Amino acid sequence: MINHIHKLCRNILQPQPQWVLELDARRGLGIVFIGIICLALYGFTVGYWRSPLMGVFVAVKMPMLIALTLGSNALLNGFLGMLLQSGLGFRQSLMVLLWAFAVAAILLAAISPVTFFLACNAPSPEAPNAAIAHSSYLLAHTCIIACVGLFSHIHLHRLLTHHAPSRLSAWLTLLSWLAGNAVLGAQFSWILRPFFGTPTLDVRFLRDDPFHGTFYETIWHSLKQIMPAQGIILITVSIIILFIAFAFKKQLSHINHTSKQ
Repeated sequence: MINHIHKLCRNILQPQPQWVLELDARRGLGIVFIGIICLALYGFTVGYWRSPLMGVFVAVKMPMLIALTLGSNALLNGFLGMLLQSGLGFRQSLMVLLWAFAVAAILLAAISPVTFFLACNAPSPEAPNAAIAHSSYLLAHTCIIACVGLFSHIHLHRLLTHHAPSRLSAWLTLLSWLAGNAVLGAQFSWILRPFFGTPTLDVRFLRDDPFHGTFYETIWHSLKQIMPAQGIILITVSIIILFIAFAFKKQLSHINHTSKQ
């Protein structure tokens, strides 16, 4: 059993393109099982800062969040894959995105000891500076999840490049999937809140007003609470510059590769 799980995790992290595209029901269920366990493990460390009970709640809700995001976006991602000529059908699009989310789940589980250490050593919810600690904690986990999600989708680019008729189709498909999953996943996380547990509110599985406000408002208020407006502007500009530099580097390497052919 342990050897089978180890082999499955290795195939998820270092797959051959055909292994992903030709997933059968047995391997698909294995990927789902691995994803649920890994997400629950990470989710517990997220909610543990507020209380152990919140950790249990988030361990249940984290796999639900990914399932809702993947399921709700399945039809849209399938259409986008066909529209942008990725070479993938509906079923193949669903399988490769399931695999990408499994990669993210394994990576989150791998860093869960670090996030558990963070939860144990952050100021407690009863501390005088609990509000600032909560904002910092929320932003830290948001950055972790964003980076892991970005990495898993970039990992997906290798498979798209292998299967799509052109590099442009692969990049357009990747960016459209990434944007759709990020926007929908962020709002689903708001509807399923709390994940981090506001210190001034009771520990509950769900809030009474799930559709009041947005995820992005919370991020903005958390940023304003821990840094001045100038710092927010500096971070935003830095992210834009890094993104432009990355896109320029990829385009330059593509031009060089084309000129050598």
